[in-house]
Amino acid sequence: MRNEKLQAGLLLVDSKLKLLHFNSEAVKILAYPTGPERIKRLDVFLSDRVRSGLVEERATESPTFTKEFKSGNRRYTCRTFTLEPQEAESFRRATVLLLERNPFRVSALSQAAQMFGFTPRENQTVELLLQGLTSKEIASRLEISPNTVKAFVRLVMVKMGVTTRSGIVGKIFISPS
Repeated sequence: MRNEKLQAGLLLVDSKLKLLHFNSEAVKILAYPTGPERIKRLDVFLSDRVRSGLVEERATESPTFTKEFKSGNRRYTCRTFTLEPQEAESFRRATVLLLERNPFRVSALSQAAQMFGFTPRENQTVELLLQGLTSKEIASRLEISPNTVKAFVRLVMVKMGVTTRSGIVGKIFISPS
């Protein structure tokens, strides 16, 4: 088996989903199985793929992006980061899309969520906890209070029969399913 370093795909889109920038790994991920060199209008192709494969909900002000998607037989997580303009006229709000392949973490979390009956918010909290975020950082990402995050973590601990945050991580990744 080849030992290849997993690269992340990176895209930058504006609030109207116009493609501003991208890296070669994003092209490989979104174009699969077609070779990128065979695509004539790469910018148009990528914009279409973002709209059709990565957007869950198109709201009037800002779209909602999917958290997970499939390209071929591979599963990718899609993390988003919003960039605010410094000045009202300098540029529109933009979104960074980070496409990462981490099937083990996604699969392990999905199995744990199903096994222990996590609510959607508990699942989001655990997902961010697995990324190493603190309660304050999780609260900021989910736009809730740190005390609410702590309540979700306590509920997950009770459901999983553990007493610490590291117990959650251990039970998801170390325990046999």
